[in-house]
Amino acid sequence: MIYLDLFFGFLKVGMFAFGGAYGAIPLIRDVVLSYGWMDDEMVTYMIAVSESTPGPIMVNLATYVGSSKAGLPGALTATFAVVLPSFVIILLIMAIMKTIYQHRYVQAFLQGVKPCITGIILGTGCYMAMDNCMAERTGGSVCEVDMRALLITVVLGILYFGSGRMLKKRMSPFVLILIAACMGMAVYSTVLA
Repeated sequence: MIYLDLFFGFLKVGMFAFGGAYGAIPLIRDVVLSYGWMDDEMVTYMIAVSESTPGPIMVNLATYVGSSKAGLPGALTATFAVVLPSFVIILLIMAIMKTIYQHRYVQAFLQGVKPCITGIILGTGCYMAMDNCMAERTGGSVCEVDMRALLITVVLGILYFGSGRMLKKRMSPFVLILIAACMGMAVYSTVLA
């Protein structure tokens, strides 16, 4: 039954998603692809839409997948499943936080998890950037570089890192999303027209 699959699939994501939403993207991709709910290209589009909508990305992804597979009940099931572990864990942690946080083994665990999460987020970002800049030739499986996507990616990278050097402050992700949307409409609409 689709509701049980959505519940257990996103419960697994919620239980093992350390490092926030960006750390959960590989898990969500794995769950969605393993159940056959979407193909890899659709998952990439889904991630882009979820990043540009308000709210936590992990919840947006779960809601979107649940909605596309089973309507409103599916969206509610997937969303509930993905937030349930965090909700329970936070309640438990708050109950014992003061005593356990000072323990040296807990501190060591948290320090060890930080580089792991950084690597997961960096790997996901590199994968998505490379996947975004590649275009399949029609009628075959040979990939070639999509110069328009590469141009947009390079310009956004220059704007983000350049603003940090010039303004001593990183550009807001919201501004980057708006610039990316405008550039995408400008670059891809001229090709389609």
